[in-house]
Amino acid sequence: MTERVTLITGASSGIGLELARIFAAKGHACVLVARRADRLSELAEIIAATGAKKPIAIACDLAAEGAIARLAEDVAALGFEVEYLVNNAGFGLAGAALTLDRAQQLEMIDLNVRALTDLTLRFADSIIRHRGGILNVASIAAFLPGPGMAVYYATKAFVLSYTEAMRAELRKSGVRVTALCPGPVPTEFQSRAGFVPGMDSKLLTVSAADVARAGYEGLMANRQVVLPGFAVRAIPFLLRFVPRAWALAAVANVQQRRR
Repeated sequence: MTERVTLITGASSGIGLELARIFAAKGHACVLVARRADRLSELAEIIAATGAKKPIAIACDLAAEGAIARLAEDVAALGFEVEYLVNNAGFGLAGAALTLDRAQQLEMIDLNVRALTDLTLRFADSIIRHRGGILNVASIAAFLPGPGMAVYYATKAFVLSYTEAMRAELRKSGVRVTALCPGPVPTEFQSRAGFVPGMDSKLLTVSAADVARAGYEGLMANRQVVLPGFAVRAIPFLLRFVPRAWALAAVANVQQRRR
């Protein structure tokens, strides 16, 4: 007999941590994945102390060669089948693409794009079998190019496009597929990306807990895209009326002020 689980990547902090909390609180058996084993173990204990089922913690660097294959083997060896997949792991880097470290930018593509795609394809059969769901964490950055964070914005555009396409392909299978597109969220992401939040971030900011709650509810309601917060929801609508060149200039100006 196999046990159905929710697999959450990037679960050691920020939005991923809050997603782990809410899925566990809603009765899901969770497998938490991130690089930092100590953070995962601590989170598993905190969740168990609430009375929810204690999650299984698997330390894994998803960007490393062969890591996802080993993760899939570990999940199978534990007797688990993935019912819900939450692709949250990812990071960004602020700065002009030609000045940022090339290896780190390629690692960003590996994690934000390749790992998400690999995990989705590997676990699709069990997700379909259990009529579960896929929650991909994108960003409001998915809706426009991002001079000053060019590779990050591009990876999130991929996540949104891929999510919408997979949703169409899986429509008749009963699988929920949702893209979560938050604005700036006060987490470790910002310090790792290397920018200081400005007034634009304050206007768009929603807490990690609120973002996670919106993502969970959106997935369960089978919504295509979840945009947490009124200001964030307004951006895709307003972009329809703004010339592309203006949007590019505005993003470049915002990113320049952040550094």
